[in-house]
Amino acid sequence: MNDFTEIERDDFKNLLLEIGKTRIPFGKFGIKFYPPAGVPIMDLPPEYLTWFYQNGFPKGRLGELLAQVWEIKSVGMDSVFDPLRKANGGRYPLLPPRKKSF
Repeated sequence: MNDFTEIERDDFKNLLLEIGKTRIPFGKFGIKFYPPAGVPIMDLPPEYLTWFYQNGFPKGRLGELLAQVWEIKSVGMDSVFDPLRKANGGRYPLLPPRKKSF
């Protein structure tokens, strides 16, 4: 078993803080449907993150952060985001699914 060094703990803490500040700027959880800034990536549904995992994460830092969030959630560690959610007033409320009309 490997123990985290203080540097690794600080890096993980900084990663979590960056994840806590990052919001998805596009798509059905982006600015258009959740103004003014979109949904925080830590509160995205697992199914949405899994779609990116299967089809490719966006390029750049956003993609890297989304991949980290997917990894954390896929191993059942979503609770690691709870202190960030508490500091920001709780889990971001997602809109109920839209009813389809035919």
